[in-house]
Amino acid sequence: MNKKKWMSIVSVYSVIYTVITLLSSVLYLASGIYEDPSGNWHELDRAIILLIGIAAFMLCTDLPVKPLVFRYMIAYVPSQLLAFAYVWFSGLREELAKTAYRDIWINFTCLFILLCIVNTISSAVRKSGL
Repeated sequence: MNKKKWMSIVSVYSVIYTVITLLSSVLYLASGIYEDPSGNWHELDRAIILLIGIAAFMLCTDLPVKPLVFRYMIAYVPSQLLAFAYVWFSGLREELAKTAYRDIWINFTCLFILLCIVNTISSAVRKSGL
C-alpha cells in the first residue's frame, strides 16, 4: 500500500475521531454532565473501535470485488465481529453496560453506513470527472 493511501487512512481516522469526541463532549455538556463518567478508558475504547472500522473499510475499498455492496460486506462483517470481540475483552477490564453490544452495533453500523455512502458518492463523482 502506498504512502498516499496510508495518509488517507490517518486523515479520515483523525477527522472522524475528532468529530465524534467533540460531539460526545457537547452532548454530555448539554445534559449537564461536566466530566466523562467513563473516563480515559472510554476515549481509548472509542479510538480502538474507530481504528478497527476505518482500517477495515479503507483496506477493503480497493478489493476487486463486484458489486460494491459485496465489497462493503467483506469489510463490515469481520470488522463488526472484531469490534464485538474488543467489547467482550474490555468487559474483562470493567463491567460492561447492559446495552454494550447493542450500542456498539448501532454506533459501528451507523458510522460504517456513513462511510459507505461517502465512498460511493466520491467514487461516482471521480468516475464522472466532476
